[in-house]
Amino acid sequence: MRRKYMWRLIAVVAVVLLGAALWGPIVSNVEQPKYQMVESSGNIEIRDYAPMIVAEAEVSGDRRDAISKGFRIIADYIFGNNTAAHKVPMTAPVTQQGSEKIAMTAPVTQQGDRNTWKVRFIMPSSYTMETLPKPNNPAVELKEIGAKRYAVISFSGMAGEDSLKRRTKELNAFMSAKNLTPLSAPNYAFYNPPWTLPFLRRNEVMVEIPASAG
Repeated sequence: MRRKYMWRLIAVVAVVLLGAALWGPIVSNVEQPKYQMVESSGNIEIRDYAPMIVAEAEVSGDRRDAISKGFRIIADYIFGNNTAAHKVPMTAPVTQQGSEKIAMTAPVTQQGDRNTWKVRFIMPSSYTMETLPKPNNPAVELKEIGAKRYAVISFSGMAGEDSLKRRTKELNAFMSAKNLTPLSAPNYAFYNPPWTLPFLRRNEVMVEIPASAG
């Protein structure tokens, strides 16, 4: 009897784990920003992104706390805390960028306050600035982002501090080797909900580069 119970318990745990593995990719199967790949080298790509609209919240704190706080603020907006009381469909990725600037003459040098972060949700392409409902919370700002070119490195697993630093260093080395000038601080992009198993996650570090580069 006890052995039968144990096997049932193992089966339930297996189903739960399988569900967790599948649920992350399924719920992440949402609209993503449109881009054209210009060049590829292993897990690094140069991409041209089309113009987009983002909902942005600027928050302070360490990176992990900041993205959680920013996520909650913008999620509140897309779930109906807006002038039309309408839900806005979720997209991927959620992005996070430090507000510091990078010196144009020193590609690896970062300057500024690393405790201030911009967290962004990309709005569905079916909306315009005129048709998007306006946020009730002044902490949420809708912005139009023009077409841009990015150097992007993709990786799976948990996007912890060490992992982000290591991937950023790898991307910087790629840009330095190709004489690509960074035009922005690293932009971290996360495509999956937090319960997605690490090996199924998609994370990226993105750095804007001149449109003529690549």
